[in-house]
Amino acid sequence: MKNILVTGGAGYIGSHAVVELLDSGYNVIVLDNLENGYIELVDKRAKFYQGDIRDINSFENIFKENEIDAVMNFAGYIKVGESVFEPNKYYLNNTYGVMNVVEVMKKYNIKNIIFSSTAAVYGEVKCDGLVYEDYPTAPINPYGASKLMAERVIIDAAKAYEINYSIFRYFNVGGAHEKYHIGQKGDGVTALIPIILQAAKGEREKLSIYGDDYPTKDGTGIRDYIHVVDLVRAHIAALPALDKNISGIYNLGNGNGFSVLEMLNAAKKVTNVDIKSEVVEKREGDPASVVAASEKARDILGWKPEYTDVEKIIETAWNWYRSL
Repeated sequence: MKNILVTGGAGYIGSHAVVELLDSGYNVIVLDNLENGYIELVDKRAKFYQGDIRDINSFENIFKENEIDAVMNFAGYIKVGESVFEPNKYYLNNTYGVMNVVEVMKKYNIKNIIFSSTAAVYGEVKCDGLVYEDYPTAPINPYGASKLMAERVIIDAAKAYEINYSIFRYFNVGGAHEKYHIGQKGDGVTALIPIILQAAKGEREKLSIYGDDYPTKDGTGIRDYIHVVDLVRAHIAALPALDKNISGIYNLGNGNGFSVLEMLNAAKKVTNVDIKSEVVEKREGDPASVVAASEKARDILGWKPEYTDVEKIIETAWNWYRSL
């Protein structure tokens, strides 16, 4: 495999995948509609096309003009709250868009796809231990449901059209690249790390902590945080497996849980700012603890995260964020 099409390659995770693929010796073709992506995040070594996975006519020429060996699909809407109020937007892009990608893959005999999914497919996690890939899928919002439907589209297509797939269910992605000037941009970001750093930078008055009476070590919710570079390296590690016709669904996380208070205190240490916070009412459906079991990706793909220190993850994000 040499030529990789990265859809959504101008976005946060996609742009990191592009540079890591390039540095690993792959040729990269990027497809992005630039609705939530930024052309300045796309490495100049990549070949860029502007198009939309919801419109086959806007991107089929990429398959005509390039010999593509695999598709990495990062083109997705990701705001959980928005998905509740605009479900069709999410199903059209996150599910129907993937159907379009698979349809063109079938037409041009492309046999390998790597799909960016989410831990939101599990819904309200109620187990006390780690979340494994066989945990029941029961999404509680259109975002999670649209991704689970896309997973099903890919799995059914794999059986029907002899396609190989790696589906990655992300937990909480953070950080920024240390070698390249790319990171998380955009309005309405809902992830904890950028929200804490907005408060550190003075762009937000304080951090709202949703509940402090969970059955956890300090009463605040616990989540699993993975560095974006570790995340995309798992996708690259999947390419040789696909070449051997090995398909699978994999969780991607660190396997370590950090509470909101621990994240806040780590950010205070990294930024040297006394970040203000306020405990507010719990959000409905928020589980006490969600931590990934990622042994499957380690065992089958040989993947190993390097950024296991949450302070380091926050530090890379802070270095990027304050440079904007």
